[in-house]
Amino acid sequence: MLELARRDRAAAREALAKQPLEAQLELVCSSPAAERARLIELCPHPERLVPALPEAELCYTAKAVGLHDAGWLLEHARAEQVVACVDLDAWRRDVPDRVTLSAWLRALADANEAVFVEAVRTLDPELVVLYLGDRIEVALKPSEGDWEPPPGSRSVDGQFWFVARREKDDLSDVESLLRGLFQNAYWTYFRLMQGVIWETAAECEEWALRWRAGRLLDLGFPPWEEAMAIYGRLPADALARVEEDDETEKRDWTLPVWMPELPALASGEPSLFRALAALPEAERASRVRDFVALANKVAMASRLPLGDAESLPAAFERAAETASRGLDFVAERSGLDPARVVARLSLDRLFRVGANLTGELPRPPVEEDGEAGATD
Repeated sequence: MLELARRDRAAAREALAKQPLEAQLELVCSSPAAERARLIELCPHPERLVPALPEAELCYTAKAVGLHDAGWLLEHARAEQVVACVDLDAWRRDVPDRVTLSAWLRALADANEAVFVEAVRTLDPELVVLYLGDRIEVALKPSEGDWEPPPGSRSVDGQFWFVARREKDDLSDVESLLRGLFQNAYWTYFRLMQGVIWETAAECEEWALRWRAGRLLDLGFPPWEEAMAIYGRLPADALARVEEDDETEKRDWTLPVWMPELPALASGEPSLFRALAALPEAERASRVRDFVALANKVAMASRLPLGDAESLPAAFERAAETASRGLDFVAERSGLDPARVVARLSLDRLFRVGANLTGELPRPPVEEDGEAGATD
């Protein structure tokens, strides 16, 4: 389809129009992130396709386009998708990344005012207060007495006045946001402006982190402390033990990536995938979901940046490699077929066995200042 688009855009557009939405979605999500924008532009109804994208796939696509040019894409996104994109990408460890958060909000501002306002209303107010507090200082006009607004300040309601914290900062996007909130969601506007005046950054960060942790759990990403359980030590005599699966707490969560089948890995087909392929179809589908949950734990334990398209594939690789090592060991020591081992033991347990065999621990990415981040 991409090759056809290079030769004849009209023919590619016509061919895509004949495909059902599910086929268009699969084509977009299975293409490299850098190529997806071209395909979405060719689809006849991007307003139906973009809302159907899994949250992480929308994040990867918008970043591949470049957030400074992603307004047209985010214009079609659901507010919940936008919140997930911010949760995945606009944090540095457990602290909101003001620069990245600002980039996402600027991209939304480039969409249209209605989309911008609705997205801000859906985001945690504490997070928006952090964004605004990083851009503006706010003063409230007293109800009595003479008062002059701060030099260079502006207002959309005559009561709250704001001025840029940094010289030459263009506040047109901020003013557009505040004006839209004042006109369409006054109490949200009032709450945010009061928050910039009175709330501390530490309080906002703490509450925003709590709300984000809950939403990440809904996407299958547990807290760091829970994720680290897959690296727990096991007694030597328990490594090859085969008991009924009691390791993994079952939760309902939304798959944040497009993965209709087991992912293709750079290291080839691991023994874990061969064992999964030997399971009955219904059980295999459940175990594939368990594998994604395991990879999500690997990503959280290693503190990988969830908004980067390379992070989850790297987590898949490590999950498959380490769990396969554990599977091979248990199957050899127990004399059981690998498929029977996978049917009886959780993938978390197999990963834990594999990690114990080598004594490996998660390796967090190196920070920009060159120092590795702490893991405790």
